[in-house]
Amino acid sequence: MRYEMKLGYARDMSQPGPAEPAASSPAPSASRAGRPRDVSIDARAAEAVVRLLTTGTYRELTLDRVAAEAGTSKPALRRRWGSLPGVVVHALVTVVGTSPTPDTGCLRCDLVVGIGTLAESVATTPVGAALPGLVADLAGDAELRAIFSERYFEARRATTRIVLQQAVERGEVDPAVDLELVLDLLAAPLYYRTLFAHQPIDGRTAEAVVDLVLAGVAPARGEHAAGPGHQGA
Repeated sequence: MRYEMKLGYARDMSQPGPAEPAASSPAPSASRAGRPRDVSIDARAAEAVVRLLTTGTYRELTLDRVAAEAGTSKPALRRRWGSLPGVVVHALVTVVGTSPTPDTGCLRCDLVVGIGTLAESVATTPVGAALPGLVADLAGDAELRAIFSERYFEARRATTRIVLQQAVERGEVDPAVDLELVLDLLAAPLYYRTLFAHQPIDGRTAEAVVDLVLAGVAPARGEHAAGPGHQGA
């Protein structure tokens, strides 16, 4: 709350001066327009979500608890992110990140790294563990779902799409393949295991997924990327 209280609107609006309405009325607006945004709240809110999820569950989160942990107010969180799931999406983007799939020319190598960062994130971070509850909340909020898609889901997906498109041009991926489906196949096992927890995500999961997918999209049976310059049959 201290971040809200130190703005000092009352003092700015009570400055003495001539009693002309035209001269005095702009003062409050000018004060509000010039109020600096406390950018530190962005980092503090993400850190607060992580700390609370480390010791509790997604269902135990509330805006009040996040605000108290972040040293700010519930209205300040609502102004930025609208709702508790909005704050969690912000934390997800901040902590898990949108690390791009690298583009070195070795398709298998690049996909293993890109999918591997996703596997590590959802398997080892407190925010990754909150995905099941967050996804349930996204289902009922189209606006928040669009933000999640733009800032997290599609941001990660876009770089992998570019790598696959370039592999098609090099002859390493069948040009008839539906790349959007390939993107789904690469990430789906990780999200599926995160949502249902029926199997673990370990150090070999990403590599195994990539190998299975590449075996299915190569121009000829058994051929997939071994590095730059590979030509499909």
